Amino acid sequence: MQKLPELAGMDLAALLCSRVCHDVISPVGAIANGIELLDEGADEETSEIAMDLIRSSAKNASARLQFARIAFGAAGSAGAHIDTGDAESVARSFFDNEKKTDIEWHGERALMAKNQVKLLLNLVLIGLSAIPRGGLVKVEIEDPNGSPKFRVTSSGVKGRVPPAFLDLLNGTFEETLDAHAIQPVYTLQLAEASQMEVTARLEGEEVVFEAHIVT
Repeated sequence: MQKLPELAGMDLAALLCSRVCHDVISPVGAIANGIELLDEGADEETSEIAMDLIRSSAKNASARLQFARIAFGAAGSAGAHIDTGDAESVARSFFDNEKKTDIEWHGERALMAKNQVKLLLNLVLIGLSAIPRGGLVKVEIEDPNGSPKFRVTSSGVKGRVPPAFLDLLNGTFEETLDAHAIQPVYTLQLAEASQMEVTARLEGEEVVFEAHIVT
């Protein structure tokens, strides 16, 4: 498997925290803006607009935090398993706020090792970043109770393997690690911890990411 950039535990924690903050700061900021409008004594129409903003932004922030709890957080004690149904639920809620991209989820519901499920959700994020103009992210889980295999297929205009992720796979990553680059690094760290190999390839207008147990 590729050699990943060396990273101290505290640096990893700090960068992942920055990534989560980056994901939720926009909806939380929108909630604050809506409250400011209400505090200014807005008229009835403006107040209703402000409440709609607060409702949608609160839902967005909650969905992103629920997703991050499983994708980045402990989500249970050491050695715990996670229900793939829960992973599907948080992924669908996350994509409810992605106006340009839909998600499909296929596979038998099962309890799987925590790091394997976290890897799957992080591959979903990689798949989302592969189609910045929007499209469809299809998730497939095979043999979850035996030797699991994940496939995330991103379909959209001008899809591509995200450059940082491709460089990490090829062992040519030379950028400075920041809140954006840390998520691909963390994805491959999860693959190592799960003894799974990750591949990425472009097939026409589809970008295919796969992970399978290393034998």
